[in-house]
Amino acid sequence: MDRFDSMRTFVAVAELGSFSEAARRLRLSPAAVTRAVALLEDRLGLSLLTRTTRSVKPTESGAIYLEACHRLLDDLDAAERLVRGEQAAPRGTLTVAAPLMFGRLHVLPLVAAMLRDHPGLDVRLLLSDRTVHLVEERIDVAVRIGDLPDSALTALKVGTVRRVVVASPAYLARGTPAAPGDLATHDLIAFEGIGATNEWRFAGGLAVRVAPRLAVNSADAAIAAAEAGIGITRTLSYQVAAPVAEGRLRLVLEDFAPPALPIHVVHPALRLGSANVAAFVAAARAHFRGVTAIA
Repeated sequence: MDRFDSMRTFVAVAELGSFSEAARRLRLSPAAVTRAVALLEDRLGLSLLTRTTRSVKPTESGAIYLEACHRLLDDLDAAERLVRGEQAAPRGTLTVAAPLMFGRLHVLPLVAAMLRDHPGLDVRLLLSDRTVHLVEERIDVAVRIGDLPDSALTALKVGTVRRVVVASPAYLARGTPAAPGDLATHDLIAFEGIGATNEWRFAGGLAVRVAPRLAVNSADAAIAAAEAGIGITRTLSYQVAAPVAEGRLRLVLEDFAPPALPIHVVHPALRLGSANVAAFVAAARAHFRGVTAIA
């Protein structure tokens, strides 16, 4: 078994948490799998896996090595596809991550168009408001909203969204806030998403501390509550594009809107490139160029 085969064996054991399960996946004997990992550990001079009677988990060094193995093996697979001429068209599986509601409204249609245009392509679309680690979680490309921290990821800005404050016409009939400070006298609905705080920020860095009468953990629920006249909520522009257009909600405090948030398509920097990622980036450029509801 060569070094790359040993790496694939180690990756299978680490991902499945079992030597026997890895042996079944790789169609090898358990002894061959155990021997391959042992040879890797001997070559490196350190332990890659912690073994107990119930589980097998990477050590701290093993986790670092696992991430490196993923990158090397992905590049090796890409190189083999390249020389076989398989990079000409997207094929195989593309794993995409996106925020939950944004993904449902805007990334899913993009993916549907890709599946129609590329018969050899399969897509795993993972929708979550959690910020995923692309390399560790084997994700090819992700859509992210907001400023990006410094990272080794390649990023392409494809659009922007705005933070907006909305309420129903029935609620606003009782009084409309004229300035952010007026929110203290209104019933507020807060969406307790990841990274949420008890402050709503407006233009010029103005921050207003909010004490919501209703707090929910779903943007959909916050919007529904606002439509029901329970109070004022703050969302992203794409989340309320339809109810605002249909008159079920109205924008308030527009003169105090904070700067727009960027939308990026991000992916690991691939040394050999990926037809699947390139196709997604191209599709995202075209899709978001024609979408106005997110602006």
